[in-house]
Amino acid sequence: MIRALFSAGSGMNAQQMNVDNIAHNLANANTVGFKMRRTQFQDLLYQSLVQPGAAAGTQTVVPTGLQLGLGTRPSSNEIIFTQGSFQATENPLDVVIQGRGFFQIRRPTGELAYTRAGNFHVDRDGIMVTADGDPLEPQITLPPEAQAVTIAPDGSVSYVLPGQAAAQLAGQIQLANFTNPAGLNSLGRNLFAPTDASGEPTVGNPGGQEGLGSLQQGYVEASNVSVVEEFINLIMSQRAYEANSKVVRAADEMYQQVNNLTR
Repeated sequence: MIRALFSAGSGMNAQQMNVDNIAHNLANANTVGFKMRRTQFQDLLYQSLVQPGAAAGTQTVVPTGLQLGLGTRPSSNEIIFTQGSFQATENPLDVVIQGRGFFQIRRPTGELAYTRAGNFHVDRDGIMVTADGDPLEPQITLPPEAQAVTIAPDGSVSYVLPGQAAAQLAGQIQLANFTNPAGLNSLGRNLFAPTDASGEPTVGNPGGQEGLGSLQQGYVEASNVSVVEEFINLIMSQRAYEANSKVVRAADEMYQQVNNLTR
């Protein structure tokens, strides 16, 4: 019965963390470029009362054994990098990645971070930056009088000056890709940092031979959170939590019966 209490308690703690993860997904259902997380679980150690394959006689072995598990724990909450839906905007600096890849962002510390959010702006110096003011890498600068800014599918950024017909090239947007994007470290503010699990980034032009996606101007990538799916997961998690709490109650009642044997 002590095993039952601790096993059920571990199940309640695991489902509580699952609900926390679902709440985070739902809170970011309208966050541009957000990628949902999925909680994964694994069972804990087993107490082997009878080892499978143990000798049952001189020429026979135990076919199945007797092992009691000690509960569960959350093992990870993997980032799911499925493509979010595209939303059209009125901003010519909004751009979406069709396929794999991340925009490169230069943080104030000088380090590079990576994002799927393509809702860019220009600062007072005409540099293309994120909503937090961090510039794209490589840096792209547009003059104050720039008109008809165009971002091509291959990442080239051009503009037209007043009184001129020929377009001027402002710069080239490059994307980065990772062997294991799920291994990236979430920094918040729609930014990710590479880790040993993600591997080093492969940098190239959009739509190139590195497997990078192409760009589409005038769109942003919405969150890939499915509200319906998250509510289904929430119901399942609530029912699992309820089932574990009933196991705790049943074990407590069994202890109560044992304590009353001496009365």
